Amino acid sequence: MKIILLQDEKKLGKKGDIIDANDGYARNYILPKKIGVEATPKNMNDLKLQKSNEAKIAREQLEAAQALAQVLASKQVVVKIKAGEGGKTFGSVSTKEIATAFKEQHNLDIDKKKILLPEGLKSIGSYEVAIKLHPQVTAKTTVKVAEA
Repeated sequence: MKIILLQDEKKLGKKGDIIDANDGYARNYILPKKIGVEATPKNMNDLKLQKSNEAKIAREQLEAAQALAQVLASKQVVVKIKAGEGGKTFGSVSTKEIATAFKEQHNLDIDKKKILLPEGLKSIGSYEVAIKLHPQVTAKTTVKVAEA
């Protein structure tokens, strides 16, 4: 019996896969536990429509991330930090501070978890910081650390 999986199942396959299962196994385990449905023409068409919709949404998210990456490439954000004599700072700039600065200065919501710092920003100057917007898109922007 052909079955369309509705969820990931360890030994059977991933969600949306079409598998061949024994009739008894399908009737007594897969169908009652709602792990999958029988692969009828209607269910096959629904699966096809669902996959095309997911592909469309993924494409739109990729395009939005690429557009945001172009915007971020032209932006510079200034983060102020306390410093002592000789430009030596007290502490370092965190991703949370960078995300807050983007919100205040450019009105852009950037998730602090997506900001990739090469090392701690512990001295005054300009740094190039990567922001992972999408699995396929990483934007580069400039963060300027200034004395408060």
